[in-house]
Amino acid sequence: MTRPGTTPSTPSNTSLRRALRREVPSTVGLLADEDDFTTMRRYATFAFDDHPAYLQQVEGLLKSLATQGGHTTVALFDPEEYAEYCEETGLDPDRPASRSRYTAQLAATGALVAYTGQPMTTLVPTLIDTAARHATWEYATTLLSGVGDCATCGQDIGREAFAHASRQLTRLLEAAGPGTHHLVCSVPADEEHLLAVLRATREDHGPAYLDRDEAAEFATVLAVGIALDTPGGVVLRTTTPGTRDRLHGWRLTAGNLHPLTEAEVFSAYCTDARTGDPIAPEPGVDHRAGFPLAPDEDDWPTHH
Repeated sequence: MTRPGTTPSTPSNTSLRRALRREVPSTVGLLADEDDFTTMRRYATFAFDDHPAYLQQVEGLLKSLATQGGHTTVALFDPEEYAEYCEETGLDPDRPASRSRYTAQLAATGALVAYTGQPMTTLVPTLIDTAARHATWEYATTLLSGVGDCATCGQDIGREAFAHASRQLTRLLEAAGPGTHHLVCSVPADEEHLLAVLRATREDHGPAYLDRDEAAEFATVLAVGIALDTPGGVVLRTTTPGTRDRLHGWRLTAGNLHPLTEAEVFSAYCTDARTGDPIAPEPGVDHRAGFPLAPDEDDWPTHH
């Protein structure tokens, strides 16, 4: 039986809306940290009083959204930033509509993780890591934009430093050869210590496969060390089937990466950074000197 005005081949309004709903993305703001969850409990309209139960309800919501066929992302909900957002926009923070607007803001500008059915035990640490990376990238970008122009040549130092960092990263991956590579760049900047991680895989032939966002974040952090002339460093761990892992290291000096000796690499990996006490070397790992990078005609100019 069909309703008046419809035929068996004519979709109903309900089915049309359901089809349209599958094309509308959703973003869920998640209180991943229990302390942040406790902070949100000061609002009377926040309905939860138990963090594990809250996470279970969020997971149920994500599964429900997934069954509707749409694209769902998760953003890290920060209560302090939320309070600032409400103060700046004149919103009442003790209203669900305000939390919804803040979450929409996160969807446009924040760090997001796509929900693909992963359990909360995987989703939560992934979200925290993604948010931390995003914050590091934003801070590093702000530092680069504030360096200004070179007094000698008039060029934008931050932009030139990023271009130089990108070239050094390319040269490093080319020299690393085949294997699965895990790179870490560490750079002190003002009162912060910037850290960027990049994972790349390279076959016997051809370029390395990597995440573009991770590569941009890595190059940005390295560029901060170049632009500010801070004593940073890069370490590389390479894994290939059937062989021991290899560790290499470089020191960032005068805007360029210079290889560490084997002893320096061993010392860096086998010393507790906080206490200075020795740490037992990891089994199945070889500590090796950093390899020289191919010359670059655009090495960091000394007049910067």
